[in-house]
Amino acid sequence: MTTHGHAPDPAPVPEEGGGTAPDAGLERWRLVLGSPAERHTGPLGPGNAGRDSALDWLYGRDPDLAGRGVRRSGSREGGDGLSAVTAVDWLDDIHRLFPKETIERLERDAVERYGIQEIVTDPAVLERVEPSATLLRAVLRTKHLMNPQVLRLARRIVETVVKQLLAKLRPEVRRAFHGTRSRRPSRVALARDFDFRQTVRANLAHYQPAERRLLIERAHFHSRTQRHVTQWQLVLLVDQSGSMAGSVVHSAVTAACLWGLPGLKTHLVAFDTQVVDLTADVTDPVELLMRVQLGGGTDIARAVEYGAGLVENPRRTIVALVTDFYEGGDAYRLVRAVRGLVEQGTTVLGLAALDEDANPDYDRQTAGRLAEAGAHIGAMTPGRLAEFVAERLGR
Repeated sequence: MTTHGHAPDPAPVPEEGGGTAPDAGLERWRLVLGSPAERHTGPLGPGNAGRDSALDWLYGRDPDLAGRGVRRSGSREGGDGLSAVTAVDWLDDIHRLFPKETIERLERDAVERYGIQEIVTDPAVLERVEPSATLLRAVLRTKHLMNPQVLRLARRIVETVVKQLLAKLRPEVRRAFHGTRSRRPSRVALARDFDFRQTVRANLAHYQPAERRLLIERAHFHSRTQRHVTQWQLVLLVDQSGSMAGSVVHSAVTAACLWGLPGLKTHLVAFDTQVVDLTADVTDPVELLMRVQLGGGTDIARAVEYGAGLVENPRRTIVALVTDFYEGGDAYRLVRAVRGLVEQGTTVLGLAALDEDANPDYDRQTAGRLAEAGAHIGAMTPGRLAEFVAERLGR
């Protein structure tokens, strides 16, 4: 049966009880396309109707929908649908209806795209929410609005996510300082030092053509050289403007991982228009992040000048400036401060991002001027920064 020249109605799928169930593929398209597609896909079953309602509670508030002529779902028409369901109800629904990856995306969009701050400022919500990097960034942006009770609940998010990041990053950071591979063979059998090429070469005589199998009589491994380490400094200058939330988190965790490594003295300094030296709290990244306040203006030059004052041996110092390079102060003063560091032999890194994505949005003009002054400009993951520092220490 066709209606008004449109595509045929979906064929009903028999249910065990004698009724019909919606087609799963068509239901998926209906969820993707929204209620206007229902005349082609057929109605949603009870389970997916709940998912559609949860999606509509969030994405139905998009102001672009009316401009594109998209009609909201029936559950949102003729009433005050936005307030009928609270953030607590919505969180309960999505945790019941969606897989973990989808929940994380929905929570991220709720906080970052639609600014539903109740998710991180309402005690009832905080007790239910699943800690994630997105919610940690939201806590850092809004904790100045929280009363002591809410702040205690929000701290759970900070502690959980920091613990997860430490577990992931600490092995990467430590690995960078464990020495480089040598061409000399080793009798110590460690999987990370397995020498595939030499093992194959040495056991070719045991190849069995009929079975297309190589018997390994003896495995070969690389040895590792111990780096000669002299005292170095790493000065991390971290922009705490709102757009740098992810880099602030990863800088704090990276500094904690680097703290106490032989031959390395680590400093962590946060800045906006003021400069705050957080080095004393580096061993407790949770407490450190609870002290950070995102937002406000940016005076990068002042931070670089402060960092220059910490330098003890210029040729044994790395100043890592983590910022989006949008200078709210004096750009000429910033370039002059960076050039002064470079000319005295300090390695200056200008990192537009220090996080797992290393995919920044930054002022390319200012970054270019700092590159001309001698700074290394780019974006890094924490593991890559650790490798960079380790390479310098090994010289």
